[in-house]
Amino acid sequence: MNVSLILGHPRPDSFNHAIAETARATLRAHRHAVAFHDLYGERFDPLMGAAESLTRLSDDPLVERHCAEIARAEGIIVVHPNWWGGPPAIVKGWIDRVIRPGVAYDMVPGDGGEPAPVGRLRTATALVITTANTPPERERDLFGDMLEVLWRRCIWGLSGVPRIERIAFSVVAASTPEMRAAWLEQVRAAVARHFPIG
Repeated sequence: MNVSLILGHPRPDSFNHAIAETARATLRAHRHAVAFHDLYGERFDPLMGAAESLTRLSDDPLVERHCAEIARAEGIIVVHPNWWGGPPAIVKGWIDRVIRPGVAYDMVPGDGGEPAPVGRLRTATALVITTANTPPERERDLFGDMLEVLWRRCIWGLSGVPRIERIAFSVVAASTPEMRAAWLEQVRAAVARHFPIG
């Protein structure tokens, strides 16, 4: 199975990196082909230029590589922190430039004639793993868990992905080594469940 693994965290020593490495090791142990991208490490440019906003193509070879990989991915895993209720700017820029018309969805006339998205990804499963320093109850009750809405209803839902799971770990700043080890076991289990041995 072809699986795209996208990481968006600036510090190589972060828990997000440990999550991504755990996911990658589990995928490889299950004999899947992994297209791994550390967005900060590869200096992915999150800025979409005026010309690119008018076309389905990019003159950035890295963006086109990401688009080609996502178009053929049978599974997608995204790992990032929750910053102010959303992903880091580099992840949002990746969404803007890669999860775009002609790659992830097409716009077609809806029932009332207005444009409506129709998903075109062949991905069967999208797994999103996030970290935060806000307790989950506060995230849900006070803020409405905006990341859940963003990934499930907007991005993957509109791109035609049938199976979507989000795992959120918090409070990372107050976590112990034992808690982090248990969380990494949850990552291994989730990746193994969605992407069993091929």
